[in-house]
Amino acid sequence: MNATAEIQCDALVGPTHNYAGIAWGNLASMKHGQQTANPRLAALQGLAKMELVAGLGITQLVLPPHQRPDLGLLRRLGFCGSDAQVIRRAMRHAPPLAAAAWSAAAMWAANAASVSPSADCADGRIHFTPANLIGQLHRSIEAATTARILRAIFSAPQFFAHHDPLPPVPALGDEGAANQLRLAPPGGRRGLELFIYGIDTAAHADCSGKPGHRFPARQTAAASAAVARNHGLHSRAVAFIRQNPTAIDAGVFHNDVISLSQDNVLICHEYAFAAGAMEDIRRRYCALFRAEPVVHTVPARHFSLVDAVNTYLFNSQLLTLPDGRMLWLAPEECQHHRRAMDVLQSLQDRGIFSVLKFINVRQSMRNGGGPACLRLRVVATAVELAAVHQGVMLTATLAKRLRQWIQRHYRDRLSPQDLADPKLISESCAALDELMTILCLPGIYDL
Repeated sequence: MNATAEIQCDALVGPTHNYAGIAWGNLASMKHGQQTANPRLAALQGLAKMELVAGLGITQLVLPPHQRPDLGLLRRLGFCGSDAQVIRRAMRHAPPLAAAAWSAAAMWAANAASVSPSADCADGRIHFTPANLIGQLHRSIEAATTARILRAIFSAPQFFAHHDPLPPVPALGDEGAANQLRLAPPGGRRGLELFIYGIDTAAHADCSGKPGHRFPARQTAAASAAVARNHGLHSRAVAFIRQNPTAIDAGVFHNDVISLSQDNVLICHEYAFAAGAMEDIRRRYCALFRAEPVVHTVPARHFSLVDAVNTYLFNSQLLTLPDGRMLWLAPEECQHHRRAMDVLQSLQDRGIFSVLKFINVRQSMRNGGGPACLRLRVVATAVELAAVHQGVMLTATLAKRLRQWIQRHYRDRLSPQDLADPKLISESCAALDELMTILCLPGIYDL
């Protein structure tokens, strides 16, 4: 059966969205650290993006936010007492640890897991592996909740296979689909999966890249290989591609900040991958499909790595519309950047995409996540789509309920200092308790 839908799984921004600036190597997060965030606006912006996509006839799914703060983390780190005492003591003695416990970074669903469509897997099921995200403390606490949510939404074992996150050790650092691309002929089922890694741990045991590098790599080759094995991917249908270290040092902490793909189209910056990668991708694609992929490399002389990080141009969503045309959904920051607009005009002139739209996700952008960061893609057949939990499929009715829910429960300002307020704990719990009913997902939180 042909693949009939690419499900866009966007995560709702959680009620504790804040700018703590704790994501080392993420320049936007570091730049805006200690500023005041607007959780209500952030959630409404994310929901508006989902509505735009669903309104175009594309299947859109809503992932619930994670429960925060993670008081279990703080208690394991030696802070004791009541919930309020734990938060106050952590804020007083170790603010970065408290900020990690409050983090709403699970909003960037591209890091939630690696996903392989059933057509690519030996057993004919869609495979999920939640990312362990061990490179950052505030993200490493997401894996267990992500696994629980994915298992609840994609629960039919005859269609969906769920793997545990990889062991949480540096040699197996895994950042999920933000470092995964897929190329396939339009309308075809089988694809070529590209796993992008930052460091080969067999060559560098310390997992930090070569000496003198500004920022550490997060994805390891060993982790990518393990995910491919667990998913039962055929060796001919997989390519392991190394990121260019120059890009990582420029603030490209995940591959989706420097490249994107859809169907048989791959768009990337000149410094996205290590030398020889593009030739390998072309060769493997041609061997599988006896056709050439549509590849466009943006030269650094026209659009620098600084431009890429500042605009998140490559973190746009490239979407196939029901009529077969391709849509480029870019962050609004690109609209006000001359060189980004030059690149988009050139790509449109070449016929890479037909429709161009811009979306305001500025609250997310200031913390280092553009449109593509906010979603996880799942390619599914009609039968598989019918087996997905329907309570999370975005409809006009669900969107209205979620907007009302956000307005009731979310603060319109939240500073890092506000994380010491114990009332935020009860507010967040009340919001998530109601959300379980709205999405028909009982038991996903320990409230």
